[in-house]
Amino acid sequence: MKVCVIGTGYVGLVAGTCFAEYGNDVVCVDKDEKKVENLKNGIIPIYEPGLSELVLNNAKENRLKFTTSLKEGVEACDFVFIAVGTPTSADGSADLSMVYGVATEVGKAMNGYKIIVDKSTVPVGTADEVRRIVGENTKHDFAVVSNPEFLKEGAAIDDFMRPERVVIGSDSEKALDMMAELYSPFVLNGNPILRMSLRSAELTKYACNAFLATKISFSNEIANLCDAVGANYEDVRKGMGTDSRIGRQFLYAGIGYGGSCFPKDVQALIKTSQSYNTPVRILEMVEEVNENQKTRLLTKIIDHFKTEDFSGMTFGIWGLAFKPGTDDMREAPSIPLILELHKRGARIQAFDPVAEETAEFYFQGKVDYKQKPYDALVDADAMVLVTEWREFREPDFEKIKSLLKKPVIFDGRNQYKPQNMQKLGFSYYSIGTR
Repeated sequence: MKVCVIGTGYVGLVAGTCFAEYGNDVVCVDKDEKKVENLKNGIIPIYEPGLSELVLNNAKENRLKFTTSLKEGVEACDFVFIAVGTPTSADGSADLSMVYGVATEVGKAMNGYKIIVDKSTVPVGTADEVRRIVGENTKHDFAVVSNPEFLKEGAAIDDFMRPERVVIGSDSEKALDMMAELYSPFVLNGNPILRMSLRSAELTKYACNAFLATKISFSNEIANLCDAVGANYEDVRKGMGTDSRIGRQFLYAGIGYGGSCFPKDVQALIKTSQSYNTPVRILEMVEEVNENQKTRLLTKIIDHFKTEDFSGMTFGIWGLAFKPGTDDMREAPSIPLILELHKRGARIQAFDPVAEETAEFYFQGKVDYKQKPYDALVDADAMVLVTEWREFREPDFEKIKSLLKKPVIFDGRNQYKPQNMQKLGFSYYSIGTR
């Protein structure tokens, strides 16, 4: 089939590349000339395991093309996926200006029947507005489909190639049938393609992310309570996770969630619910809990050193990205923690396997980046683990002890066993474990 994907950000590039991998002819459109030129030369703008190889292979086979011409992409294809950004506005709502701008351009460029697919995460009612805008700018027949993505950064290729489910919403049976055919190679394992209305599909994505965010914030609140009452959250987590009604996933305590989805989607769903005079009050607390959790380690650092002034002190930070497997720094817990430490006079030495370039946008010279993890610990007053990269799981603790001024570790992801750390002679602080 012939597919046009407008937007070569995280969602658009992954979707376009995976469609091409299954033999479809794909044109990826982006107005950023430099990005398009880089993509043509095999330079990938984001870090995602396995993506670079797939882009290069499919471009070589001429199944995947890149252009700045939206008209060229739309005219050549049957499916037009809108995968542009929907950033959070100042009031917490989703900024849909790019989506609606693209809808206008798509309408003007149409040369026949098209299936226009909202792939970006958008609030309820967006597809109706896209349909209205496109209809005002074309005389051709078309259908609008909501097809939300469910990609985990760091595992996006596998998530797209082998989805647990594919959600497609439309009031056009023809469009639903064609979408089902497009996705049929991706669900040969028997996982479902779920057909529903436009608004149900739009809300499904937000409901899923909001529920997972709620689970994380609940876990963090219980872990904080464990700290207060002397319980061990690892035991509590296992007790909850083995209940089939709850499940094991997203019960890990830490210093909060970040990234491009959970924070933005929770805020957008809060705003949507308020606009319909049906506030989802629990989500307002989920967001508040998460923001407070991001500086949980700061409180532990202040308590340990018995000061709020860190002038003359150095902290070695392991991990900057919001999660392992990505260079995404959006809403990363490392940001408020590092900025607050720096504000209080601390010197920051940090290592992250891939996020140095994206991190500098947020830190603007406030961080001394190191090329190796142990280099970040040299003469530091404490080690602070922020992102649970695999290479941090089994470090040389004797080497860590020799590099630090004193053996102090603040673990924001509960990577190590407190009993072992105590035996090794560390002052060790985690989130709710003992």
